[in-house]
Amino acid sequence: MIEFGDQVERLLEGPRPLPLVLAGDPVLRTTAAPYDFSLPGPLWSELLAAMRQTMHSAPGVGLAAPQIGLGIRVAVLEDPALVPPEIAVERDRFPVGFRVLVNPSYESADAAGGMPTASFYEGCLSVPGYQAVVTRSASVRLRCSDENGHAVDDIVTGWAARIVAHEIDHLDGVLYLDRALTRSLATSGNIAELYAGRPMTEIRAALGF
Repeated sequence: MIEFGDQVERLLEGPRPLPLVLAGDPVLRTTAAPYDFSLPGPLWSELLAAMRQTMHSAPGVGLAAPQIGLGIRVAVLEDPALVPPEIAVERDRFPVGFRVLVNPSYESADAAGGMPTASFYEGCLSVPGYQAVVTRSASVRLRCSDENGHAVDDIVTGWAARIVAHEIDHLDGVLYLDRALTRSLATSGNIAELYAGRPMTEIRAALGF
């Protein structure tokens, strides 16, 4: 059995950006193991840099380690929120700086269940070419460690909360399609051509969901 450090070294010896694992690979359907910070510092830093590069190149706003074939509870995210102002307001989507989530978990920020939800289209780098609407909590409580092992306990809201939930779902073997309104499923091309800039109310009426 290949040691984890050797697996990471072999991965990083390959091409950049790193190859993405696509739906159907068992690593995407397996609960990832906790990361114990066992990698040497330089190798850990190189892995995070490679994950960030791969996320940007895709392009995407988040990437979980299983999406590059590593079954550890690590994810990265960064969102420049390059959308029109009206879309930013509708989706509560504003820039999020680069951050690393190690051994993360999330829950609705309102334990009583009264926190509002939001429903918007999501895509996934491991399910290319399609998007579907997912309803998620508009605010989540994120618990994890950062890349230096420091404890994090944050309330994350808006689109950033969606990214956090999406990436942590990956670490639990869950794809966004498991949570999606299947009637909303559309190709990314049709989303761009038919629904770009249109409010969710119009898209719901057009597709009947």
